[in-house]
Amino acid sequence: MNVFGRCLRMEIFGESHGPAVGIILDGCPAGLEIAERDFSADLARRKGGRPGTTARLETDEPRFLSGILGGRTTGSPLAIWFENKDGRPEDYPDLNRFPRPGQADFSVLRKYGGFADRRGGGHFSGRLTAGLVAAGVVAKKIIRPAEVRGEVLACGGSEDFEAAVASAAAAGDSLGGIVACAVMGLPVGLGEPFFDSFESVLGHLLFSIPGIKGLEFGAGFRGAALRGRDYNDVILDASGRTRTNHDGGLNGGITNGNDVVFRVAVRPTATLGRPQETVDMITGRPAAVQAGGRHDACFALRMPVILEAAAAFVAADFQLCFHPAFHEGGLP
Repeated sequence: MNVFGRCLRMEIFGESHGPAVGIILDGCPAGLEIAERDFSADLARRKGGRPGTTARLETDEPRFLSGILGGRTTGSPLAIWFENKDGRPEDYPDLNRFPRPGQADFSVLRKYGGFADRRGGGHFSGRLTAGLVAAGVVAKKIIRPAEVRGEVLACGGSEDFEAAVASAAAAGDSLGGIVACAVMGLPVGLGEPFFDSFESVLGHLLFSIPGIKGLEFGAGFRGAALRGRDYNDVILDASGRTRTNHDGGLNGGITNGNDVVFRVAVRPTATLGRPQETVDMITGRPAAVQAGGRHDACFALRMPVILEAAAAFVAADFQLCFHPAFHEGGLP
């Protein structure tokens, strides 16, 4: 299903080259100040047009269908959509006949019997993250004064992003990357044990983002090589502040007052600027597919703000469930 969240729920909709993409938020507190300009900065960070990113340039101007009156949320479902103005569905071959390696083409063909919208990836495209970023803008307002910050650490194993991405793009190839994110200023106590731990709920949403293939919190895999006396975060005062943060701000699946920090591994973009081997689904014989269209040489470059949106949304959902009277400005 395309629905996520408990007390704050979102439903994502649209296709890459359909009329629009967007998000519906249910459970948003009434009275939040919301204006179109609030979305500009984060949506600009998600846009293409920079070196190593797609040449597809959508305006991404948010349009409100419901849930806003007089510049404030009403408490009813908040529907935000973005018109697709720069789509080119004609750039793509018959993806049902020639599924692209690394894409969802084959799986979607088998699951939906050829009826799914396959234009540029359809509903499985990274284009839909525009709606997720919009949800993050609202969520960031809800969790204030907590803040979220994401950053790219490496692309293709290199910290020299520009050179690595430029080299891959010149060869008609692509790169993945490592992207980090931190949530600062969350209250202690968000999250539930086991199935609704902060990590498991955030992991659920993060792995819903196209291209995310790995996730670690705090020291992550590096922590597996440490001894317990070196790994454990020594508590320094009654606020819960610790000397280190190997656990990534979480104990028992619950926020402990330190920064919640995590990193994700983003796979190389599946669409390449060169032919790839596939199978002709009609003849069953080997074939080559040359995907057209515009794509990122490294989608990880646009991932920081998307991770911020996911982390902010999960934090907002937990805060609203933790205290139903939660309002902008923090827990009363």
